[in-house]
Amino acid sequence: MLADTHVHSQFSSDSQTPAGSQADRAVSLDMPLLCITDHQDFDFPPQYEHSFTFDTDRYFDDMLRLKSAYSGRIPIRIGVELGLMPHLKERLEDYTESYPFDYVIGSVHIVRDMDPYYSNFYEGRTETEAYREYFQCVYDNLKVHSCFDALGHLDYVVRYGPHKNQNYSYEQYRDLIDPILELLIQKQIALECNTAGLKYGLGTIHPLPTILTRYRQLGGELITLGSDAHKPEHLGYGFAEAAKIIKACGFTEYAVFEKRRPVFYPL
Repeated sequence: MLADTHVHSQFSSDSQTPAGSQADRAVSLDMPLLCITDHQDFDFPPQYEHSFTFDTDRYFDDMLRLKSAYSGRIPIRIGVELGLMPHLKERLEDYTESYPFDYVIGSVHIVRDMDPYYSNFYEGRTETEAYREYFQCVYDNLKVHSCFDALGHLDYVVRYGPHKNQNYSYEQYRDLIDPILELLIQKQIALECNTAGLKYGLGTIHPLPTILTRYRQLGGELITLGSDAHKPEHLGYGFAEAAKIIKACGFTEYAVFEKRRPVFYPL
């Protein structure tokens, strides 16, 4: 079993799972390591039901207790999934410098004060227009931010579009995706392979295998792996299939971060 480095607990507004339950599941799966990465989305639009923020001091207190409790059974890493928005540059830099995270995921959940999780993001325009705006927003955030270690679920928008990935391909959006990949490589930021696409019925991981292959062709080497699990039963979801996909795209190892530095594990 591979290490899962995108995992949520009760500190995420959309999860009620105790971190210990995730750790128990990871031990039962014989994972080499577990990284908890709860949502910290500053300035999340108030019209939505969740705030996606947590008390970081309390978070570290709980996670350090978890590390101690599971010492000798499984290494626990303390991470966070930051919601990227261009105006948060200084705040996110200060935040990541103020706390000793092992791993920081940067994810785009908000475009023009809308979350693509909700249908209003797609109203009044074509699916292609919505997807293009999302990818442009990812690029715009990447130009601004450098304070994170991996870009989470690059094509997150595809999970929730009206037709999901039925009409979606790398080729259709390569003029927007290639600059994202090039900027990741330039900034030495990893590209996350997120298996939630399998869970959500897309039939593949985030991002598409063709995007992973293109990233490798461009010289990209930093890959991370996460299930995006909000419940214990989803921990490590689809990892065996994901490993086959990632290997077929030209990779032999994936990165796990400790104290913000990558450590490489074989796939």
